[in-house]
Amino acid sequence: MFKISKKPLKIWAGLGCLVVMAFGSSNAQASECGEVSLMQADWGSAQIVTAVAKFLMEEGYECDATTVPLSTNPALASVSETGEPDILTEIWTNGAPAYEELVESGKIIPVTEVLSDGGVEGFFVPNYLLEAHPELATIEGIAANPDLVGNRFHNCPEGWTCLNVSTNLLKAGGLIDAGIENFVHGSGETLAASIAAAFENKEPWFGFYWAPTSVLGKYPMTLVDMGPHDPEKHACNITAECATPAMSAFPRSVVVTVLSKEFMAENADVSNLMAKLSFTNAQMGETLAWVEDNKASYEEGAVHFLTTYKGVWGAWLNDAARDKLSALLQ
Repeated sequence: MFKISKKPLKIWAGLGCLVVMAFGSSNAQASECGEVSLMQADWGSAQIVTAVAKFLMEEGYECDATTVPLSTNPALASVSETGEPDILTEIWTNGAPAYEELVESGKIIPVTEVLSDGGVEGFFVPNYLLEAHPELATIEGIAANPDLVGNRFHNCPEGWTCLNVSTNLLKAGGLIDAGIENFVHGSGETLAASIAAAFENKEPWFGFYWAPTSVLGKYPMTLVDMGPHDPEKHACNITAECATPAMSAFPRSVVVTVLSKEFMAENADVSNLMAKLSFTNAQMGETLAWVEDNKASYEEGAVHFLTTYKGVWGAWLNDAARDKLSALLQ
């Protein structure tokens, strides 16, 4: 079961019986579900997904659930070689070269896009800026009005792939020619800090970011329209030496939950749960922002999600699990 850390009482105000159930219970016993192993990746959204899934399995399906610390590619290799873990809760398929081969071989079975909006990268502007200046919704609108975004583009740090892509897109979109400075941040922390500072003073901001993140959970921003994604153009834009930069949206990353073939064959109830378990980027971003603001653990973030989005996760359960968790759904 989860372990609760010592937090200010205000964090737990309103969590009520869910906190008692999630953290006070110590006698959850495995029934027909038996033992289940879940991948525990080290990035925020995956931590939330795994914590929520583990809670629902233990309290709703009486599973004996354990987590295995693994990142994407080692997790896929482990499933391929040993059949474990049973559940890989969050796989970003664009960064997993072995994924397609394992799916084709039948060793793993994708059951849902666990981030229903996908992993999103691109150029963003704050919503307050867009509300005042709707023309900033497109690259063309920004190129025609560089002063409205402060004549600056906040780019990725050195060493990040998005630095090359963003720089080439600035060239292709005529933004450099329009006088917009390509400001390369020294770290991801300073990039995030620039957003926080802009929002505090309602100042112009235009730059690269991605979702789901706590930053976009806290600071509402809109993805700038730069046209459709073109794989061939994007492949060139990735390289610093691209001779012909061209407009192409960043690809949407498909983010999935996959189950081992053996587990799916043996445990239909939990497999059906995992096939329904999915978060929007807004839900995940808000949850990650709550974790950051409250200096909370990801397990506590899972409790926050479960108390905030009852209408979402209640629909994931079968009748028996819904009966067990009915007190939480009122």
